[in-house]
Amino acid sequence: MKIKKKILISAIISILLIALIYVSDITNIPDSIILFKEEELNINTIFGMSVKTLEVSNTDINTTQDGEIIQASSESYAKKEEIINVGINLFGIKVKEVSVNVIDDMEVVPLGGLIGMKLYTNGVLVVGMSEIYGENNQVYRPYENTGIKEGDTITKINDEYIVSTEDMTECINASKGQEIKITYIHNNKTLETNIKPVETDKNNYKVGLWVRDTAAGVGTATFYDKKTGRVAMLGHGILDVDTEELIDISDGKVTNTSVVSIIKGENGKTGRIQGIVEGQKEIGTISKNTYYGVYGKLYNAGELKSVNTSEPVKIALRNEIKQGEATLMCALDNGQVKEYTVEIQKVYLNNNSNNKSMLLKVTDSELLEKTGGIIQGMSGSPIIQNGKLIGALTHVLVQNPTQGYAVFSDIMVKQMNDM
Repeated sequence: MKIKKKILISAIISILLIALIYVSDITNIPDSIILFKEEELNINTIFGMSVKTLEVSNTDINTTQDGEIIQASSESYAKKEEIINVGINLFGIKVKEVSVNVIDDMEVVPLGGLIGMKLYTNGVLVVGMSEIYGENNQVYRPYENTGIKEGDTITKINDEYIVSTEDMTECINASKGQEIKITYIHNNKTLETNIKPVETDKNNYKVGLWVRDTAAGVGTATFYDKKTGRVAMLGHGILDVDTEELIDISDGKVTNTSVVSIIKGENGKTGRIQGIVEGQKEIGTISKNTYYGVYGKLYNAGELKSVNTSEPVKIALRNEIKQGEATLMCALDNGQVKEYTVEIQKVYLNNNSNNKSMLLKVTDSELLEKTGGIIQGMSGSPIIQNGKLIGALTHVLVQNPTQGYAVFSDIMVKQMNDM
């Protein structure tokens, strides 16, 4: 009996593990996908799963007799459609629907100019916690056992929206020490907790949380769409300096910036461009901060100090990118954009999980003399190969600043089109 019981338990565990794999695989398939024409649709599936068309905005599509267009992991499909709804089937039963938006080949203006950015958070970001002393000189930790952690975002106090540190201070002082309800976001989940402020001196109350409502930095503008005014920047997201979490923004501003100095990088030590953000002219807005770049609109690209005046170029598909020489565009000398030679060493064609799509090396002697390689502030520098935009610089290898990573331009265009 014991052996049968163990076999039964093992069988149940195995079934649960298999079910978990299927649920995880289905959950990881996005609800919507953007593709360029001539680009293959890649949906990773496992045994028993298939993808079929449900609805096509343009009926010019190649399908099998039963309507199936994709089996197993992936297959090239539909070249001329605008919007396609596809169903994810598990053993013949539809378990998910995905909207595929096929966009025309785009032309964008590569920029390479240095810009300043100011981001305003949705609520206030918790960046630290500290003990506080009450009027009686007792030590208090009001935040303990509330569930609030560094990196969380506080959005409401007593159901009133909080948009700045001043708002939070006013609400806490208005409590007069009475318990308050705090609404906050932790790991993308909205939660509520209660906290009792402590009086530190007359009519001044605190809860021991350090918060921030803005962030600012310097980076490089990657490309600009003349038709829509949309702009893509950085190639990576802006993280909070204390929590290292992606900042959840409500909006932001793009400003001009001036180069103050360039600190050259060396092995084990990252260099950086030092620029001025405060007091600079506002030239655009920011609406999206993602792991694949920062996106917004420019009022007028001509207002960018170091605007590149080159003609629009096409976005390269991944299979067009080759190992070998390319050029990197960035502004170092008096804000003027120049092209520097780099070598594409590796291309990770199937990588959609992060912004390390290509490995490259700086080979230009002039750039190496100025910066030692890749430095902070160059993130977002557009990369051109064979007359097409292939990506944007994102990371430096600290131990060897001549090498770094870049994100595919197709990822950035799709992020921008999903604004």
